[in-house]
Amino acid sequence: MLVLLPPSEGKTAPARGPALDLDALTSPDLGPVRRTVLDALVEASARPDAVAVLGAGASLAGEVARNTTLREAPTARASRVYTGVLYAAAGLDDLPRRARERSARAVRTVSALWGLVSPADRIPAYRLSMGTDLPGVGPLASAWRDPLAAALDDTARGELVVDCRSAAYLAAWRPPTGADWVQVRVLRELDGVRSVVSHNAKHTRGVLTRHLLVRPGREPRTAEQLTAAAAELLADGTLLDVELGARPRTGARVLSLVVR
Repeated sequence: MLVLLPPSEGKTAPARGPALDLDALTSPDLGPVRRTVLDALVEASARPDAVAVLGAGASLAGEVARNTTLREAPTARASRVYTGVLYAAAGLDDLPRRARERSARAVRTVSALWGLVSPADRIPAYRLSMGTDLPGVGPLASAWRDPLAAALDDTARGELVVDCRSAAYLAAWRPPTGADWVQVRVLRELDGVRSVVSHNAKHTRGVLTRHLLVRPGREPRTAEQLTAAAAELLADGTLLDVELGARPRTGARVLSLVVR
């Protein structure tokens, strides 16, 4: 099982910790691209128009300025730095020992800066989104596409890929033929009508991620087994319904989680 998450927009900057060690991150073969993107981000963040270049709002100017010190900034486990709605629900920094071991093996965050990190990787807080056209690098989804394919394709073939990413991060890597690829969609049911939701979707994907890590027994290995595992959340009312879409000729199957 490979669970893919997007990074959270909100990040908690560590108050203390060792400086960044790119060579210690998961998938060290991504190191050259990480260095290129990091150098370009530090340079772009020092520009007078950095906020506009990085597509950030004026209220985030302080976070953009902090990018200039990423090489020296304190680091912490990614499970502590990413603190958005999805990560709060997943609770990756508060897992039982067996579940934490499973998360280190099975959970990966696809990142505009690092390409790929595990919950245990030590990173600083940063501001950069995958939709950015970064000076000196270009569109980041395109820059990461081949390196992520080299890092993930062989691992994903024959595996269940539980994809909780948003569209911008999906553009950076798509699982190869041979992976049992499932995209997780969240729907709200109101008066018998179902519609796609956004904010609550992050929370629900986080709940599913935690459930897959802490539940007893073997990890799901197929889309059908994933659906059965998700259906366990019906018992306590977390979900109203779970539906697995038909297998398309190409691309992902869709697992719909229905909430109130």
